[in-house]
Amino acid sequence: MSRTIGQTRTGDIRPGVMTALDSELFGEAQARHLLARAGFGGTPAQVRTLAGWGLERSVDYLLEPDEIEDGRVEADLFDPNIMRPYTADQRAMYRAAQQRGDEDTLSQQRLQRQQRQRDDRRQMRELQRWWLTRMIETPKPLEEKMTLFWHGHFATSYRTIENSYHMFRQNQLFRKHALGNFGELMLQIIRDPAMLAYLDNNDSRKGKPNENLARELMELFSLGVGHYTENDIKEGARALTGYTFDDDEFVFQERNHDTGAKVILGTKGNLDGDGFVMAILGQRAVSQYMAWKFYRFFAADTPFEARARGREHDKAVRDISAAMLRSKYWMKPVLQRLFMSEHFYSASVVRQQIKSPTELVVSATRSLLTPVRDLSVLLDAMALMGQNLFFPPSVAGWDGGRSWINTSTLFVRQNVLAYLLTGKKPQGYDGAGDSKRYDGLQLLDDLVRDNPEALGDIRACVEHLQALTLGEPTELATHTLTDFVNKHGGELTTPIVTALLLLITAMPEYQLN
Repeated sequence: MSRTIGQTRTGDIRPGVMTALDSELFGEAQARHLLARAGFGGTPAQVRTLAGWGLERSVDYLLEPDEIEDGRVEADLFDPNIMRPYTADQRAMYRAAQQRGDEDTLSQQRLQRQQRQRDDRRQMRELQRWWLTRMIETPKPLEEKMTLFWHGHFATSYRTIENSYHMFRQNQLFRKHALGNFGELMLQIIRDPAMLAYLDNNDSRKGKPNENLARELMELFSLGVGHYTENDIKEGARALTGYTFDDDEFVFQERNHDTGAKVILGTKGNLDGDGFVMAILGQRAVSQYMAWKFYRFFAADTPFEARARGREHDKAVRDISAAMLRSKYWMKPVLQRLFMSEHFYSASVVRQQIKSPTELVVSATRSLLTPVRDLSVLLDAMALMGQNLFFPPSVAGWDGGRSWINTSTLFVRQNVLAYLLTGKKPQGYDGAGDSKRYDGLQLLDDLVRDNPEALGDIRACVEHLQALTLGEPTELATHTLTDFVNKHGGELTTPIVTALLLLITAMPEYQLN
């Protein structure tokens, strides 16, 4: 079966519903928005740099992460041997011990297994720390943002597969194809050990096909509900029989593969997993469904029926869908079109998304220049806020949007920002806080660089901090914050600026991207 998805890798901004933004209108506010959505926010210096580059160069920079040197991720960064499957000799020894009732040997093997599981859980925690650090420090923000997108799209949970190295390998797969071709990633996901184990396809064989992977490939990963039949699922499951893995590598077991004729989504033939994926990609509904997923992640949190948000959003989603078809599912031209569009920088998109827990934590460290402090504290807070990395709640991933906000998560959101700014936890002070003191005055560097006297202009400084954190300053917030400074000495010292940032990050507007 031909696996040619398409050769188009770059695309030009074409006239259409989402006309290109006038380059003269791309300033620091637009650069800040671009970095927030195509990454996790940026430092004031990064925002200033992109604004100086202009729209086209800034978007090109984000879309070409391969040209940025930041060190390769080595395959042996994590231990692949912790959950290594038993060898044939070990399995034979175990069976023999069962047969002769050798409880000592059986108990020893169970204890060894439990120790390996504990070691693997510790490695899983290290993997979480590693990825969070990478998102905070990366010079390739869009690559990591897309890796997070694919993690939520092809959602796989460690809780089910209990193999940290397989989760690492999947994370690397998402990073490798982050800005590549969606069709190629689909072909790889049906060969991914973590996904195969998560959806039980490793036990799918001729005569006894498991339908989980076939169903989710269509329902959640590509087409959406209503664009396939139950028979398509059954036939797709037959096509995926024999797709399994041995240890860390994909294996196609020909003896367990159903070689009979199949009909999937109108495509007939002796289809295997590749043929199944190609039949899916031949459906126009794929571009419509994925356009909505991308729009919701990068632009506005709109329901699948985009018309519910109005004509402007509906047209934007249809335009992205058309761009996906033109590019033959290469992601770069699709994202280029979105990031360079006037619509992307319009009032209907800017600050209209609720930050995910990951975006909230990572963007605070990147844009407010806070110390990272204790990664475990940040990860625990993210889990309490509803986004535990590598532990999505289901194969549907995280709901996102308004589901991020409730009475419990709002307290955690405020507490984690207070921790980043001050080192204080809800239950007490972080012992490392003294060695990681935060100086918020650095956020005013741009304002006072050319005019040192500006530090005495409290209103100007307050408006500057709002612009960095909330977008456009509001008169009410400016009055409240200025009044706070005047009531506490009337001078912008490090403690006062930190207190201002505590007030600002507690505002509802700070929860928006």
